[in-house]
Amino acid sequence: MDSTRLIITNVHLPYSERTLADKLWIVECFQGRVVRVIPQEDLDSLPPDSQRNELDGQGILLPSCTHSHIHLDKCFILDRCELISGSVITLVICDFKEAMKVTAAAKANFPSDTPDLMRRGRKLIRESVECGVTSMRAHVEIDELAGFSGLDVALQLKKEVELACYVQIAAFAQEALFTNADDINPGRNYGLLVEAARREGVEAVGSAPYVEPTVEHARKNIGLIMQLATEMHLHVDFHLDYSLDPNSEPLIYEVIKQAKKRSRSKDEPERRITIGHATRLQLFTPKEWRELRDAIGDLPITFVGLPNSDLYMQGREYTEKPLGPPRGTLRVPYLSDNYGLQIAMSVNNVENAFTPNGSVDSLALCALGAAVFQAATVKDVQTLMKSVTITSKLAIGQEGLPLELYPQEGDPADFVILHGTKSLQQAVLNPAYDRTTIRNGRIVAHRRTKSWSILNQDSQPPPLAAW
Repeated sequence: MDSTRLIITNVHLPYSERTLADKLWIVECFQGRVVRVIPQEDLDSLPPDSQRNELDGQGILLPSCTHSHIHLDKCFILDRCELISGSVITLVICDFKEAMKVTAAAKANFPSDTPDLMRRGRKLIRESVECGVTSMRAHVEIDELAGFSGLDVALQLKKEVELACYVQIAAFAQEALFTNADDINPGRNYGLLVEAARREGVEAVGSAPYVEPTVEHARKNIGLIMQLATEMHLHVDFHLDYSLDPNSEPLIYEVIKQAKKRSRSKDEPERRITIGHATRLQLFTPKEWRELRDAIGDLPITFVGLPNSDLYMQGREYTEKPLGPPRGTLRVPYLSDNYGLQIAMSVNNVENAFTPNGSVDSLALCALGAAVFQAATVKDVQTLMKSVTITSKLAIGQEGLPLELYPQEGDPADFVILHGTKSLQQAVLNPAYDRTTIRNGRIVAHRRTKSWSILNQDSQPPPLAAW
């Protein structure tokens, strides 16, 4: 553990935006933890220490961001996801079935181009850290098309970036485990997934039951994944109930049923169950939401809304209606406030057929959420910020979580500073580009803008070499 003390000065803290809006604070970090939080005017009270670094924050300090659901292997492949219509080749603007088809074609090339997987994975992690991310659940697909190519790269990257980011690898089955509607036993994809789950460094296993040939096979899929996770002591991550079809059966209750069958010893660490997408649940009535909350009880289940993907993919059958498709993504502040459910938000895909829009920036989801959920009250912005920080850390089973958005003694020293930002409201509704990322009390990324405008009083641009 690094023995250097990090003293972060001149920072605003989230809880001070009402009564102490202009008050500045100092946060002292040592051996990866917060050891002191004091007002800025008490700087001289800190004992001298030759082994200390001082960072002038000049902005708001927040818990670092976490990608609770992101795909490491199929990011940045939009340029190779094409549909051929006659003699015309176009970039995919497609429904889910088409996205699966063109992504499968791209994925088939993964095993033969490991350098490309490494390049895209590094880019995803680097840009995420620069945005303020210090941990992520990285899904890598295991199936007959990709084999273990994505997993091999993920395991290498996990070690390569560990000082800057905790990469939790999830072995994930996007393709069906059962090939045909009359299959009794799972096929080769499941066998590969079992092999992957046994690899050292894999911490979660998951699937997308909705791709199975029948609902009964989807239930079997859930049972197989839950059993595998139990045997290997892994977290579980289901991409589940991904539709806006009122006639489809919500399979969240099958997950709950399977979870209640399994118990753990007192000495065994708790393994989280994470449910991504869950757009079908948006059709629930208040009574159905209460019933779901009661069914979950104290099970370690966290939902993850994925607005960029959900809004892009869902509701396409309603495109001809005057108001367009319904907004099919989990209402984070509403569900958190009204039903006490743990709802995180995450990026999911970046520049591919499922999500051509958006970036790796978790905080951009907060600004989007404020508009989609019509949520911008003081309480709303707190919930939105927690959804990409604290609640996302909970969703991946990260230990030693901060309890609040403001730092307290003993908290992990994992932060993002938004420079030039004074309030939590501003951080959520209009997050600054300029940021510093801190992991384990160490500065791991620093992002600054350079700008010039003819509208400035000094209208002479700097020399080109200065850029």
